[in-house]
Amino acid sequence: MTFSDRPAQGRRSFLLIAASAALLAGCATRPLDRPGPNGPRVNRVAVLVPLSGPDAAVGRALGNAARLAMADTGTKAFELTLFDTAGRGATVAAQNALATNHDLILGPLLSEDVRAVTPLAQRARVPVIAFSNDRDATARGTYILGFTPSQAVERVVQEAARRGSRRFAAIAPAGDYGQRSVQSLAAAVQQAGGQLVGVENYAMPGQARAAVQRLSSRPYDALLIADGPRAAVLAAPAIPANVRVLGTELWASGGAGASQRLRGAWYAAPTQGQWGQFLQRYKARYPGQTPPRIASLGYDAVLLTARGARSWAPGRRFPLGAIDDREGFAGVDGIFRFRADNVAQRAFEVRAVTASGSTLVSPAPTSF
Repeated sequence: MTFSDRPAQGRRSFLLIAASAALLAGCATRPLDRPGPNGPRVNRVAVLVPLSGPDAAVGRALGNAARLAMADTGTKAFELTLFDTAGRGATVAAQNALATNHDLILGPLLSEDVRAVTPLAQRARVPVIAFSNDRDATARGTYILGFTPSQAVERVVQEAARRGSRRFAAIAPAGDYGQRSVQSLAAAVQQAGGQLVGVENYAMPGQARAAVQRLSSRPYDALLIADGPRAAVLAAPAIPANVRVLGTELWASGGAGASQRLRGAWYAAPTQGQWGQFLQRYKARYPGQTPPRIASLGYDAVLLTARGARSWAPGRRFPLGAIDDREGFAGVDGIFRFRADNVAQRAFEVRAVTASGSTLVSPAPTSF
């Protein structure tokens, strides 16, 4: 992963937050079959998210953010429709979207839904920009926009190595997330010229402390806790005082500062640069609602679409070149671009845990 901290000349930045923008009129779940101003058809974009069930709050936030981006860009090049992936399932949602001539799919959120939607979209030659962070869910025409743990782990390990850490260890939960985080740690440590001296797994957060204790015979100067703040807080009392503690992007949700031992620990996460402005705009439109951090993906996905729609003629397929642009884009979460494997390459900043939140340790790069 190569970044530069110099601003790119001519970067195709599309973060357009307009304080006076009017929101897209009407409900985005209505049928969109009316004629466009210059012809019989209007380009249509489907947003596939859970609008019911246990993930409904996240799905609604993604949908709200997508609508907000429509308003902020003022684009008339396409219209947006939300489809519920939780009601009758992602397959039915995708079938309905494709049957009504939606030529780009934003979402789904869950990796299993991405896998269900992909073959349908491939047959229809409709690209998918999914909100998932599962890099294994990519396929021909399917892109992963979410924050992949591997890149966050790589970034924080690089920073620790740059500051002198050489012997790394890790504790990780059993399962895909822990396994992928450890794989990323091993690759990053090797690249940095360090040594991975030990990894201990556990089944439940309450077992994280014992996992740290099992590392006691293998000296290390940096420990990755490849889990969320809850497990980290439980593990903290067993961590030696002279060890630098590293976390994952899950720590951006807060809570690690509840442990005094974790104050000063580092984690990598999307840049906070534009998040505050986005949050202000979101709350102004949806009073009383505070979106989860992932909501920014809905906003940035629509901004990317608006950028590509400049060359999207009504009735034509969405231009894939707009997604594959190697120069990259700048959005709420900083710069990103899609790599050859269809996973979003992102620029993460490194932050240190404090009692009340976090503070910046190393800023995110500003160009590729």
